[in-house]
Amino acid sequence: MLLQVNPLAEELNKMLRNSVASRFFSNYGKRSYFPSKGIVAQAAQAKEQAHRYDATVGMAYCNKKPICTKQIQTFISSLDEEDTVAYAPTAGVKELRSLWQKEIYRKNPALENSKISLPIVVPGLTAGIAQIAELFFDERSTLVIPDMFWGNYRLIFEGKRKSKISLFPFFNEKGTMNINAYKEALIKNATNGKIRTLLNFPNNPTGYSPSNDEALLLNELFLELAKSGYDILVIIDDAYFGLFYEDETYKQSLFAILANLHPNILAVKVDGATKEHFVWGFRLGFVTFGSFDMSEQEYNALEQKLAGSIRASFSNCSKIAQSIMIKALSNPEYEQERKSYDKKLEQRYHIVKKMVNQLPQNFALQPLPFNSGYFMTFKVNGNAEKLRLELLKQEGIGSISINDKFLRIAFSAVDEEDIEDLFDRIFNCCKKVF
Repeated sequence: MLLQVNPLAEELNKMLRNSVASRFFSNYGKRSYFPSKGIVAQAAQAKEQAHRYDATVGMAYCNKKPICTKQIQTFISSLDEEDTVAYAPTAGVKELRSLWQKEIYRKNPALENSKISLPIVVPGLTAGIAQIAELFFDERSTLVIPDMFWGNYRLIFEGKRKSKISLFPFFNEKGTMNINAYKEALIKNATNGKIRTLLNFPNNPTGYSPSNDEALLLNELFLELAKSGYDILVIIDDAYFGLFYEDETYKQSLFAILANLHPNILAVKVDGATKEHFVWGFRLGFVTFGSFDMSEQEYNALEQKLAGSIRASFSNCSKIAQSIMIKALSNPEYEQERKSYDKKLEQRYHIVKKMVNQLPQNFALQPLPFNSGYFMTFKVNGNAEKLRLELLKQEGIGSISINDKFLRIAFSAVDEEDIEDLFDRIFNCCKKVF
């Protein structure tokens, strides 16, 4: 299958065409590029110019500083050399892997006595998804995802693996997940009886998670497809897991439903301490496999496969980050402190929800459904990139534009007392621009 090279990659290739480097590029080297309008680039611009509020990056702040629990700060100074500068095992420190598995079971009671693999440690969620892409995707593969998705998926699946991404409309007219369109997309893009898909809840960029009813419908959908004979790989990106703010929201990972649903389904949970524990710079993620009736020997073989891929790429993960998380997860006081910050984000969410619900229907900004996580996103009746630049220039506010149609706001990064001012300024700027 021929994969079109991104125009940004073509531009870089032209710049380098007379250099010795261009004569050595692999096929991936020719396809590689950095998204100049992507989240990272926009966030870097905001870091320089957003003098008032920077609502770009998926981090959580309190008192204008990144959240860091007192327990985490204490643990850093209490480690010895073996816990800090020594190499970690390729698959991660065994104690941490076991603790994280216990956390998965604790937070997902639907797993009950289901057997799942021992989590493998990876340097962040991005690396976890990239490693799964390495193992299960090539140029013949198609990944089905919602049309509201994290842009890094394109770099991983299309750029590196030369796979195709197929989108379906995330929301229906009722403002809920478009499960009918999802089913159609899964069947349409099945290749040789195989379906590959990825779901991310709370969703980045919208901040949406399924309701209890929607989770049940997803369960029924996957079971129906599996019973029909399809083999299904479901990657669950749980980057913002646990930050659920409404009573009717399904508060477990979809992994809990899928890990023991049918022998034709392989569920892969990619999660981490990164967002759940407010330690973004630790780059500490986990990959866990689940499938109905999969044996311990089979799980071990999958773990060895993944460990081999890790060894061939980044070798192992930070020992000090793993050591600190072991102490945190083993400390009974830590979870209470961590939950207090979850509550802070929930309070910000309710302020945002109240403000956007008061917008008139004909306003140029209309909120997409959101109920969880770090973000909310506006559909812009106008050019979202133009609005982003004006917010930066006129108000000193950093935001993220997506495809010139949407504007993402990370309310997690703005203190509660500043939320109303932030959104008032966004609304007023929008009135001036449009």
